[in-house]
Amino acid sequence: MQKKASLLFGVTLILLGVLALAGNLLIRAVGNGFLLGFRAWPIFVVGAGLLFCLPPFIFTQERGLSGLFLPGIPSLTTGILLFIASITGNWNIWAYLWPLEVISVALGFVLMSIFLKVPWLMIPASVIGLTGLVLQYCAATGWWSSWAVLWTVEPLAVGLPLLLIGMFKKIEGVKVAGIILCGFAGLAFAAMSSILVTSLWISRLIGPAIVLALGILLVVLALLKRPSEVKST
Repeated sequence: MQKKASLLFGVTLILLGVLALAGNLLIRAVGNGFLLGFRAWPIFVVGAGLLFCLPPFIFTQERGLSGLFLPGIPSLTTGILLFIASITGNWNIWAYLWPLEVISVALGFVLMSIFLKVPWLMIPASVIGLTGLVLQYCAATGWWSSWAVLWTVEPLAVGLPLLLIGMFKKIEGVKVAGIILCGFAGLAFAAMSSILVTSLWISRLIGPAIVLALGILLVVLALLKRPSEVKST
């Protein structure tokens, strides 16, 4: 335990040292080296995030520690964004990159699902993650009106993990529920992108493409069924 604790703090200090060194070199390159002590303060936030994120990797037998990813990944993301903004002096990046905080929560659920071997955690990870990606798209482009079409990502975010879990766990009911939700999301996307005049031309292609991909998936699933399964149905 003492060896692993020493390893935890040692790795954290190494990573913080590398980050501080990189920031020092960057600041000196632009001629503001005397401000390093002030501008590098976000490394303490990064350090806090690392202290949350590293224990599950070091104490691998303690799977319950994977819960630390939920506060750890967002803290690490916040620290990195603060560090970049402080070093560069460009605090406007928060106006474009704040959805990364949402995506980081989804990543925390993904890591928890992997470490705990609980695939059902991929459902909140998918919902939060795809929502975060849509928010990031809107924040980067300024096209917040796209939500009129992109709301359809929500049923897809639930249906897709259900479909995958049903396929790998061989749970027919879960797989059917996933197919229904994915199908509804694809049809709704195609319908909304066709109805709304304000939608981009690319969205008119993505909608039908999703429906086509879902149809191909259903055909593949049907062909992959064993003869005994086909007879029983």
